[in-house]
Amino acid sequence: ARGRLGPAQRPPRWARGCGGCVRSPQAGMAAENEAELSLLECRVCFEPYGPDGPRRPLNLPCGHVLCRGCVGALAGAERQRLECPFCRRLCGAAETSDCRPLLQLLELLGPAGGGLASALGGSGGGAAAAPAGLGLRLCLGGWGSLVNPTGVAACPGSGRLAVAHDGKKRIHVFGPSGFCLRRFGERGDASNDIKYPLDVTVTSDGHVVVTDGGDRSVKAFDFEGRGVLAVREGFCLPWGLDATPKSEVILTDSEAGALYRLAADFQRGELKKCQMIRSRLVSPRAVAVCQTSGAVVVIEHLKPRGPSKGSTRVTIFSAEMDLIGQMDSFGLSLVFPSRIYATAVAFDREGRVVVTDVCSQAVICLGKPEEFPIFNPLISHGLSYPVGLTYTANNCLVVLDSGDHSVKVYSST
Repeated sequence: ARGRLGPAQRPPRWARGCGGCVRSPQAGMAAENEAELSLLECRVCFEPYGPDGPRRPLNLPCGHVLCRGCVGALAGAERQRLECPFCRRLCGAAETSDCRPLLQLLELLGPAGGGLASALGGSGGGAAAAPAGLGLRLCLGGWGSLVNPTGVAACPGSGRLAVAHDGKKRIHVFGPSGFCLRRFGERGDASNDIKYPLDVTVTSDGHVVVTDGGDRSVKAFDFEGRGVLAVREGFCLPWGLDATPKSEVILTDSEAGALYRLAADFQRGELKKCQMIRSRLVSPRAVAVCQTSGAVVVIEHLKPRGPSKGSTRVTIFSAEMDLIGQMDSFGLSLVFPSRIYATAVAFDREGRVVVTDVCSQAVICLGKPEEFPIFNPLISHGLSYPVGLTYTANNCLVVLDSGDHSVKVYSST
């Protein structure tokens, strides 16, 4: 009825152009438009995804994404089992989960919609080329290994990387060379299982701490994957978290609009205190702690007003939780050459604030708290949808890219 071709009717990919073919500008634009539509619509019913109702995008355990309506239709009236229409893997309807990267992208597009190219800054971006000497050293994961990853953290001592994603085992641990050392955090309903991980951090004493949006809890594991602590009381929706040098954890509660400090004896599995240290924030998500000064930076997600797109706000506090500075997307756009929609944040070794920006698909340094904000693009190409950010002990920059389900490690050359 819409005049669209189904997968079986479309010409093969090689006939539509590939990276090794010479294409006219018109063919290139057509391919870009098709890529936009493929990302923003269900590949079964070809209806555009939406934030709620039957068009809400859901992950299947195999990693493919369908809308809720198609999941229900494929599962049938009994809603017991369904077969993925692309890889034929069987799963239960209860094994599906929200596709968080697509939901965040729909939030970025806002009620007025708009093209994906405009949401991601178009083909030109807006950031300058990356500074000389910073190059891609390692790329980990990829489709099938990681499924819609949501958080990444580096172990201060060992250099290992912990990645939270939507696979059967929710935490992957990679060694410094890129080899996957361990997988743990089963998806399930047991006390130490992880329903839906939103972020991850690693404490200085080597414990992996995860925010679980499924049961609104914070869970800690050792590097062998053994659950040592689960904190379930008092949170509305714990989201982002980062560890302090004293192995305390600073975490955000997105629904409560609050910032918490969690102290625990992870070796014994004992919670010492969980104290609210800041309130009246607006949907705080990503958070980072400066390892030298103790300053805290938070990414707040502001609700759109009317037909306008949503925006983010970068807010910086001192170690004593005094407000140092803040600026939202509109304010940053008055200073910088492009609109910034921040999804992740970190402090580098010198105490500068670094954010990922999905509008220009870039990583940008905003300077130290006392000089905030400045504009210094660190990475301006090679990223699809950066959602996570951290630094290793040897000052390598680690970017989590949910667009291609990978972890990218950059270092000075």
